[in-house]
Amino acid sequence: MATHHIIKHILLHPPSTSVRFKTTSVQYVASRARDPTFEKLMDNYKNLLKVVAIQDLILANPKNPTVSVQFLSNLSQKLHLSRGAASFLRKYPHIFHVFYDPSKSLPFCKLTDAAVEISRLEAAAIRGSMPIVVDRLVRLLSMSTVAKSLPLRAIFKVWRELGLPDDFEDSVILQNPHIFKLCDGNEPNTHVLKLVSVVPSGNLRAAVENWRIMECCKEDCGSSVDPLELRFSFKHGFPPGMRLGKNFKAKVKEWQRLPYVGPYEEMGEKKKSKSGIMGLEKRAVAIVHEFLSLTVEKTVEVEKISHFRKWFEIDLNIRDLFLDHPGMFYLSTKGKRHTVFLREAYERGCLIDPNPVYDAKRKLLDLVVLGRHRLFSSGSTLQDMDGNEEGKLQEEGGDG
Repeated sequence: MATHHIIKHILLHPPSTSVRFKTTSVQYVASRARDPTFEKLMDNYKNLLKVVAIQDLILANPKNPTVSVQFLSNLSQKLHLSRGAASFLRKYPHIFHVFYDPSKSLPFCKLTDAAVEISRLEAAAIRGSMPIVVDRLVRLLSMSTVAKSLPLRAIFKVWRELGLPDDFEDSVILQNPHIFKLCDGNEPNTHVLKLVSVVPSGNLRAAVENWRIMECCKEDCGSSVDPLELRFSFKHGFPPGMRLGKNFKAKVKEWQRLPYVGPYEEMGEKKKSKSGIMGLEKRAVAIVHEFLSLTVEKTVEVEKISHFRKWFEIDLNIRDLFLDHPGMFYLSTKGKRHTVFLREAYERGCLIDPNPVYDAKRKLLDLVVLGRHRLFSSGSTLQDMDGNEEGKLQEEGGDG
């Protein structure tokens, strides 16, 4: 069968939640059902990531938070600024202010007052959520099957996604010696973060359990919900336009009923039977679901979460795991990166249950969406913009 016929067949007849046609990775990614809401959100988000990278460079020197345009130009390729640094900075006058320094005969860049205010809001939100930050780290470590430990370099990969302060090694880890301890890794100059004492699995409830409880209460504890199906099920919401045949729905229902070991429970011996292998796959789904639930924005780059595979004892390809479950996760390839979103956490391109750190990050995204519009109010404060940008963001982010 020709390649394009295979891909067409996959699009018209989606694979089951645990078994898929043998295609190349590129074909499998290309065959996924698109969701306009998440795709439009990523159109703005990919530029936000570039903005944040430049913002970090500017704020790296607190005494003189500026950076030369020439320096940024030299980093254009690394920062993915296809049209150069100067062109990119001009696109966002509400975030970056470019000025000429006569003493150095060079153009420099600094943050606008609105961007500085957002940075302060985010830092304050992170400081105000330290107990939550500690809990996230404890949960992340508790999912590890390797002595409840994780390599510090892997945590550094996702420190921003987890809402950790940039000095979390000092402000979180060293400030809580009764909870965390740093040990030398197996390789030179590497460190492993461990829990001082293991938290009993019964004290940690996965995010999906909260949804199951709500579903049970909503339906008066099972008047129309199958208790067996609900016990091991996850919330699903498929991309608009995705064709769901009877066979596909039946396999999803079968998968929902499948028992599995939760992300905070001890695995025990691996079973090589078909049901045992499917149970391990579902456990892997539960782990990445919980991982995404612990992030500030319920999203992460696939490459970053892949650094935890060995420590979570996931033997499957992480990206394919997300693609195998389009009702739970959405994978976007925008911005030359694979980014996964937890579908149930979003509605109309926004978090259903926002948090203070997310709210601060969203304000910066508002300015990214604003672009060069309303230049006449570039000197206005952030408060002046709050009332108008949510509508603009939803318009550009799509309704789905």
